Amino acid sequence: MTSLAPLPSEQETDGLTLTSAPPVVTVTDRWTRRRYVPVRVKFLLTLLASFGWAGFSMHLAEPWIRELGHIIGSVGAHLVIWGVAILPGFMNAFLVAGLLVDRRPARTWTGAFPGITILVAAYNEEESILGTIDSIARQDYPAPIQVLVINDGSSDCTMERLGTVSYPWLTVIDLKQNAGKANALNQGLKQAAHTLTITLDGDSYLYRGALRHLVGRFLSDPPNTAAVAGSVLLRNSRFNLVTKIQEWDYFHGIAAIKRLQSLFQGTLVAQGAFSLYRTDVLREVDGWPECVGEDIVLTWAILKRGHRVGYCEDAITFTNAPTSFRQFIRQRQRWSRGLIEAFKVHGALLFKPRMSTVFIWWNLLFPFMDVAYTFFFIPGIVLALFGVYWIAGPMTLLVLPMAFVVNYLMFYIQSHMFHAQGLRVRRNPLGFLVYALFYGLVLQPGCVLGYLSEMLNLRKHWGTK
Repeated sequence: MTSLAPLPSEQETDGLTLTSAPPVVTVTDRWTRRRYVPVRVKFLLTLLASFGWAGFSMHLAEPWIRELGHIIGSVGAHLVIWGVAILPGFMNAFLVAGLLVDRRPARTWTGAFPGITILVAAYNEEESILGTIDSIARQDYPAPIQVLVINDGSSDCTMERLGTVSYPWLTVIDLKQNAGKANALNQGLKQAAHTLTITLDGDSYLYRGALRHLVGRFLSDPPNTAAVAGSVLLRNSRFNLVTKIQEWDYFHGIAAIKRLQSLFQGTLVAQGAFSLYRTDVLREVDGWPECVGEDIVLTWAILKRGHRVGYCEDAITFTNAPTSFRQFIRQRQRWSRGLIEAFKVHGALLFKPRMSTVFIWWNLLFPFMDVAYTFFFIPGIVLALFGVYWIAGPMTLLVLPMAFVVNYLMFYIQSHMFHAQGLRVRRNPLGFLVYALFYGLVLQPGCVLGYLSEMLNLRKHWGTK
């Protein structure tokens, strides 16, 4: 058995304070067991609530659609209002209802932990790779580990930095030619010696207990689980306004969506930054595909074979986000291209009879909503500044109560998870204000560019993660 050194009593991470308070273990009491509600009943209740909200929204929007129809026609008005208000409202209502009925089950595994292989694909990570390895060394995982760092033809001093550390569980694979993240991970997969494989980005820092929590969640989840996504939060959230805004996206939106998808047995992206997979399933699907969105396409391949993909909200790694709007747009373009790639290869998931299929359809609607927001709602805001309220006007204010409920609920849930892990949410009011009011003005046009790039088969740029 290999036992890694524990974390020091306190670590400072940009944007978060990490203290030495022991994690709080949630124990399901007898009252909760007596009140257990089957997940399919929760799914039905969530659907009914969201359809009810959508119906209410449609009733309120009738005058809005009628007035806009005089200008652009009835069909155009329905498409625009559905794209900027009705469908987003339905999704927000589904999110709220789902989070309200979600009760994260306690980890129940009490047996021995299995050995794990950790794959770290590194390209030009000279500033962070040693910190990533150090965070692995400080874990308290109670079983053998194998760490394979794959240097993907870095042009900086990544390889030289790797030469300064030595652990019995660490192996460095030096690829002389840069060939992309998927190839690097597949090269590592060939040497994976354990039944579970975990991926970790070369600029990520594991919080204490992350490996134990992630594997414990996998072992406690239903037997058809083939992958579990970890929780990715920002390490450089205090760098500038760009990272302060993204802190809320990771802390709120991304975490909440993964939590909801996991409840209904189908997290759609086990992100490469920090996720666990069954090694045999990885080999069954031929590893990571050579594409821009290798992690989403891989996850959909796993779902297509009938496996379940979960999420562990308290298995935390901190990673670096893009620090400029240009890098941020390139990242989200890549994510959007990955979504289109996933539909090209695994579009049949739209017709797979399982609860998670609703999220596949949800993703199918994203391009339509992003186009409606970019080409109609944003110009509508500009028109409203001049007193023309065709699209953005008094009716638009009706989305604010639901937006408030969504953000408050996500903050409440995430804050409780943070406190249980000995973490403290630091103040970031400016970042939240910009995130809540203006994030979509940058995000959704960037997503549209990503969709168009993939549909037009333009040259692919991996850019930032």
